[in-house]
Amino acid sequence: MIEKDRLHAIIERFSTAKILVVGDMMLDRFVWGNVERISPEAPVPVVHVTRESVHLGGSANVVANLKALGATATPVGLLGEDEPGRALQETLRKQGISLEGLVIDPCQTTIEKTRIIAHNQQVVRVDRELPQPLSSELETQIKARLDNLMAGTQAVIVSDYAKCVITPSLLAYLQAKHGGALLAIDPKEKNFDYYRNADIMTPNQHEAELLSGIEIHGEADLRVAAARIFERLECKRLLITLGEQGMALFRGPDDHIRIPTRSREVYDVSGAGDTVIAVYTLARTVGASDHEAAVLANAAAGVVVAKLGTATLSPEELMLVG
Repeated sequence: MIEKDRLHAIIERFSTAKILVVGDMMLDRFVWGNVERISPEAPVPVVHVTRESVHLGGSANVVANLKALGATATPVGLLGEDEPGRALQETLRKQGISLEGLVIDPCQTTIEKTRIIAHNQQVVRVDRELPQPLSSELETQIKARLDNLMAGTQAVIVSDYAKCVITPSLLAYLQAKHGGALLAIDPKEKNFDYYRNADIMTPNQHEAELLSGIEIHGEADLRVAAARIFERLECKRLLITLGEQGMALFRGPDDHIRIPTRSREVYDVSGAGDTVIAVYTLARTVGASDHEAAVLANAAAGVVVAKLGTATLSPEELMLVG
């Protein structure tokens, strides 16, 4: 827990932060309904649809989390000239989020994930995506967006979903160009060899095991895995999320703090990693210590996993749990 006055001071400064989020944006569509019978055609439930909703997904969910907490957050990425892309842009507009970092390309397909929910349970997920290698022309356009937006930016979050936007070349560009801005990376296996000198890396346990080559079964394994990640990637801080075991914040190979999970009922873990990197980075940007930022990220994740669907939280909710 963070002392109440200190917590209030950190959260009050969230509105002063300006953060860029670079990565793979997606549209999360939810189809809500009820199940009353099994189909006569196959042993599957028949969902009677009552409503639909769309949400910001992928790296755009990081932006949504930052925006919900009061920060100025701008997405930088690639969308197709299609219905999901237009729906995603409209959702960003409704939330007051700038579109100036977006590259729109008619040859791309906007990633869309549709989750069918009945009685507060996910029945099935349908993914629509055709990821293609990022062309040099599109990469140049994304770099141009970054050049235009970097001035005054206090942090850059790389939200890598291993689709197409984050490339070795773009990572090298960000590492060279981020200047004094904090560089935070949520990694994926595809680009492990190219994440260098980040201020914070936020792998989950599975990603940490892949990065280090160590299966994590206990505290000793965790320390060895972290040491190998520091050696491999030369990051300054490492925040490993461990599911029901909470988090481990490493300031170095031999300096770490365990942060236990908050006891809450888990409804939906989708997007929890987005919340973690958003809240940690935002807190550090406005002057919180790395330990305070990790405590807040852990508390925030506990809030969003107790919500169904792609979720964010408000400053008021964070005040209650931080």
